[in-house]
Amino acid sequence: QVQFVESGGGLGQPGGSLRLSCVASGFTFSEYFMSWYRQAPGKERELVAWISLHGETTEYDDSVLGRFTISRDNAKNTLYLKMDMLKPEDTAVYYCNRGAAPSSISVSSNWGQGTQVTVSS
Repeated sequence: QVQFVESGGGLGQPGGSLRLSCVASGFTFSEYFMSWYRQAPGKERELVAWISLHGETTEYDDSVLGRFTISRDNAKNTLYLKMDMLKPEDTAVYYCNRGAAPSSISVSSNWGQGTQVTVSS
């Protein structure tokens, strides 16, 4: 069964940094593009960033471009999101999943519990 366990969230200060992790299981991690999503209160879940099989290609939403870095360790079945220059509007629950787009057939219906990121002074 596909599973994702996100961690690393918490309270961050504006301008500060956080590093999120996602441990995946139930599938061959190295055979899938991977993505980070986030869902703010009262809003739809949105794609934040995706990464190709071995990290050679990444893409970011304009709202996080230049501030967030997605990476992966295929040996550890783990996806990362380094978040720098945090802004209050980054406050959301962050999730990982397979694929490079919400419409991808690779996206699993088994979402993890997510990790809460709150940016506030």
